Amino acid sequence: MTPELLVRDHTVYTCVMGSRAFGLATEGSDTDRRGVFLAPTALFWQLDKPPTHVEGPGEDQFSWELERFCELALRANPNILECLHSPLVEYADDTGRELLSLRGAFLSRRVHETFTGYARGQRRKLQADLRNHGAPRWKHAMHLLRLLISVRDLLRTGRLVIEVGEEREPLLAVRRGEVPWAEVEARLSRLEAEAEEALHRSPLPAEPDRRRVEDFLFRVRRTSALGSS
Repeated sequence: MTPELLVRDHTVYTCVMGSRAFGLATEGSDTDRRGVFLAPTALFWQLDKPPTHVEGPGEDQFSWELERFCELALRANPNILECLHSPLVEYADDTGRELLSLRGAFLSRRVHETFTGYARGQRRKLQADLRNHGAPRWKHAMHLLRLLISVRDLLRTGRLVIEVGEEREPLLAVRRGEVPWAEVEARLSRLEAEAEEALHRSPLPAEPDRRRVEDFLFRVRRTSALGSS
């Protein structure tokens, strides 16, 4: 079975991500689609295993196999968790809907390390752009601010909301280069400090609910195996 057929015939969940999901789309924004497919269990009994992810077949489309998706979500991967909380869900079958019902099981205080760690790496890249080219990539600066706002609020409330709401216009001003870099950097530092403070009072558990996720994966693999026998 080709990767394209896996995505076409075995997708359980698809959503729109990127600027459109964040509420930051402009006239020229792309439509980034992300999805999850469930490879039939019988494929894992072969020497050549099914892929963990597939790029395409559509433009700006990327999908993960369900087990890989859950593994990354348990590690608090920012891209995966945001995909799971997109407000723009395009498709979900029964398995996809159960996956969505498990969103809370993946959340833990690990998000502080993964989100802020990613943010620090991106910040260093922006600083390198400033040194080498005289200006940062303003679009990347905007998304870095958005990410830190998101994780700060997640740690405070226990809920991951990726749509920026009333932050839209201030963030778009950063994207347009209308905010001095010194002001952007000061806000980045403030958001990091607020996320650190929120970590110690967060309602999130210390670890994700791995057992609940494993039970889900076992059941869907078993159902797939029985259906193919």
